[in-house]
Amino acid sequence: MSDSSKTGVSSDRARRPVASRTPVDDARPPTPAALAAGVQQCVYLGRQPIVDRHGAVSAYELLFRAGPQNRADVSDDAQATAQVVVRTIGGIGVAAVLGTRRGYVNIGRELLFDDIVHLMSPERFVLEILETVTFDARLLARIADLRRAGFGIALDDVCAWTDNIAVALPHADIVKIDFLQTPRDALPELVERMRGAGRTLIAEKVETREDFALGHALGFDLFQGYFFARPQMLAAPRARISRPALLRLLALLARDADIAELEAELKLSPPIVVQLLRLVNSSAFGLARDIGSLREAVLVAGTRQIARWAQLLLYAGGSELPWHCDPLVQLAGTRSRFMELVARELRPNDEAFVDAAIMTAIFSLVHVVLGGTIEQALGRFGLAQPIRDAIVGYRGPLGAVLRIAEAADHGDDAMALAHDDALAGFAPLTSDALAELNLAAAAWFDAHAAE
Repeated sequence: MSDSSKTGVSSDRARRPVASRTPVDDARPPTPAALAAGVQQCVYLGRQPIVDRHGAVSAYELLFRAGPQNRADVSDDAQATAQVVVRTIGGIGVAAVLGTRRGYVNIGRELLFDDIVHLMSPERFVLEILETVTFDARLLARIADLRRAGFGIALDDVCAWTDNIAVALPHADIVKIDFLQTPRDALPELVERMRGAGRTLIAEKVETREDFALGHALGFDLFQGYFFARPQMLAAPRARISRPALLRLLALLARDADIAELEAELKLSPPIVVQLLRLVNSSAFGLARDIGSLREAVLVAGTRQIARWAQLLLYAGGSELPWHCDPLVQLAGTRSRFMELVARELRPNDEAFVDAAIMTAIFSLVHVVLGGTIEQALGRFGLAQPIRDAIVGYRGPLGAVLRIAEAADHGDDAMALAHDDALAGFAPLTSDALAELNLAAAAWFDAHAAE
């Protein structure tokens, strides 16, 4: 762990607010942005450069940060690592965090044996094994498997030659030697042992020019520490993920449920769908086409990767509001169900249109979660053009259905919107019918949120 310390949402257009379901409250409900301002919390990530012998950035170590203070505050190694991976892949994005460089991630014994390690691309991530890990035959076999999969293995915080290091060294690619903890007179011999094994050497916690000069003279390949740069703080809005929803999804995956069952479960939790799209669009998939339905996202990701991601989200935990108490999640969930019902009324035999309506609803609020304009937020996902057109400009049949949903959110009469030109030729929707569908959507969300 090489950190030397060891230690308003904007939008380019306003969205209509959710309709209040509290009979005694006559006030206008808050806008999605206001909801987000009240419940949204940021998640944080530290990024410290690893530089070469000339001082050029070669890689980054990714560090857990519990809050805006630039310190670690790690109480659970597994959860801290999970948070780092979730925030890098699903929150901020691999490209934004790493650019073209590799990321070093601290990892303990528990996560080394978990399949979720394969959510990280071996080409982009180095597994930095914590100094507290004891190497035995079972762990060494697992490390051998990970190296065959392409992962680089680094030993963290080495400060002396020990029996544990002697066992681990043949199975590592990189050794990070701690300049704060290693006695200066012991450094030459320690470096010689590591160099003889042919490992890449990183001098970590280098805090002075003298330390850098010493490391340079001893032949270290890479350097990290406050002399070069303190960790940079990166931030992203916190994802609101329902733990019960993740457990239900994992249960379905465990019994090899079919695609229809997975779709039905994912419809209950729009935030998980957003995370799924982030996963599908990560560098591990190399996706060459846009996503137009939940079914397509599930098929592209594959059930095993979805299971790994759901497990990682569970590990990551967090202190966000309970799902059923989060008004922004309530808005997204109710809207997605309402648009599903409206789309089914309009085109009862067109499942592709219904799927697209659900995706439109889910991603119509993603800018509130991620911040920035709608165009900026949607740019992070490979959504099909009709869905993007509907969200950005209310264009096409999906855009008309979205306008109806927003009017229903606000409590306005959506009857006029139902006869939008984009819906020409569809079955007519009456105000009474739309009101019933809105109530049904609200009841559906409340019923499932209470589970």
